[in-house]
Amino acid sequence: MYRLKGCRELRKRASQIALNWFSTFSFSRSTHSVSFDPIITAEDISGSKPAAVQNLVQGNWTRPSNWTTIVDPLNGEPFITVFEVDERGLQPYIESLHKCPKHGLHNPFKSPERYLMLGDISAKAAHLLSLPKISDFFTKLIQRVSPKSYQQAYGEVYVTQKFLENFSGDQVRFLARSFAVPGNHLGQQSHGFRWPYGPVAIITPFNFPLEIPVLQLMGALYMGNKPVLKVDSKVSIVMEKMLRLLHECGLPREDVDFINCDGNTMTKLLLEAKPRMTLFTGSSRVAEKLAVDLKGRIKLEDAGFDWKILGPDVQEVDYVAWVCDHDAYACSGQKCSAQSILFMHENWGRSPLLDTIKKHAARRELDDLTVGPVLTVNTEALLLHKNKLLKIPGSKLLFGGKALTNHSIPAIYGAIEPTAVFVPLEEILKDDNYELVTKEIFGPFQIVTEYKDNQLPMVLNALEKMHAHLTAAVVSNDVLFLQEVIGKSVNGTTYVGLRARTTGAPQNHWFGPAGDPRGAGIGTPEAIKLVWSCHREIIYDVGPIAQNWQIPRST
Repeated sequence: MYRLKGCRELRKRASQIALNWFSTFSFSRSTHSVSFDPIITAEDISGSKPAAVQNLVQGNWTRPSNWTTIVDPLNGEPFITVFEVDERGLQPYIESLHKCPKHGLHNPFKSPERYLMLGDISAKAAHLLSLPKISDFFTKLIQRVSPKSYQQAYGEVYVTQKFLENFSGDQVRFLARSFAVPGNHLGQQSHGFRWPYGPVAIITPFNFPLEIPVLQLMGALYMGNKPVLKVDSKVSIVMEKMLRLLHECGLPREDVDFINCDGNTMTKLLLEAKPRMTLFTGSSRVAEKLAVDLKGRIKLEDAGFDWKILGPDVQEVDYVAWVCDHDAYACSGQKCSAQSILFMHENWGRSPLLDTIKKHAARRELDDLTVGPVLTVNTEALLLHKNKLLKIPGSKLLFGGKALTNHSIPAIYGAIEPTAVFVPLEEILKDDNYELVTKEIFGPFQIVTEYKDNQLPMVLNALEKMHAHLTAAVVSNDVLFLQEVIGKSVNGTTYVGLRARTTGAPQNHWFGPAGDPRGAGIGTPEAIKLVWSCHREIIYDVGPIAQNWQIPRST
């Protein structure tokens, strides 16, 4: 009865939070509250009803005098004003991070009640995201700023909700579980603890506006850190709303700073505030620059040119083709885990696989956002890359390769049909071609090639030459084939078996690269402890000292 009553109270409290949270959206600009924009639904955001994104520092929401205008990626209409901090406005952020000591906001010996507080916040936030009205709001808001199908956008909300559910109650303090080892004599024991870094920074990209920043932000908080969060300004409205929801769930406003700014300003903040650790998710080029600027105090979940190998055992062609289409073209290919290259055994080449993938790709439409704008590469650049590939001897266009028509997507963005280009394996491995073929194109674009039984070493050589190792898939139920490929590859998140995929990582397993000591994971206890804490050893040696102890000779 007591537990049932407690659950009822939690549901009642969470329902009240939901009502309070949504009621804030009905305030007009003339009211005293400036906590939320007067936008009731994501669909209402437009040029005539623009939304505004604020900054959060030292517990206060702010609107600096500078701003940038975000255009609707589907029609080019200015529809969001993001108030941006410039270099002159960094001092409050620097001071805020400096207020947090190296030993963090909490640790196993300091303010342990915060572990319980964060477990409670996670439970409340998980419940709110499970409510249809709130999950629908975030799903549609994601669609507005990073266009993808409703199902793909909802997947972000679902994974985030399940993650928060996973770290409810006592699960946060379980992350700080310690261990002890007996010493050499009575009174001596060594204890290993997970220790926070203190002031930290989080930088996340546009393609997952909710899932990536929430999972990394909460992981940082769980372990006792004080983070400053920067999300790509094109989509930062999503995280601004989520932070307000977390505040309603009990998160102290001073625990997280939220900044909108350009890259140069953020770099200056990192160099002057000197956070003890920075988590960066995004392009490899920026990741490598930050690694140098920050002298290695960084964890990276950078971009990946992700591969899939189809083994010699052909079966369930329709299913495999559907997964290939999904991996390459869902979210218009704008996933760091998207299938970039398909190594197809010649047995699959004799099957209907490619024709079936082509049919699936042809079903994708702008109307339901199963294909949509590419936010980092414009159409001209996408088509130029295709044309360069087609100059390679033996290459050919399998399907796509054309610009989308009858749309109003701004020219600064890309808009092409789902595209596949075949390049012979022998040509891929040539030094003159390899860099071009393995260039990551963050859009609906993939390379397809074919290999014979005796060419598997060539495929493995192609994998060895790649510089990023995030996700991969080996589609085969041939155990000996799986052992050969797994044993000679690196990728941190590798799916194997008939149902193997490269995308769609849930919250219940590790997602992150391997082969790089700077590699960051996300979503699991192991990922959180690796990224957001370090090891500290406390050795107790309290005696007693033997009664007949004498001062020994010097050594």
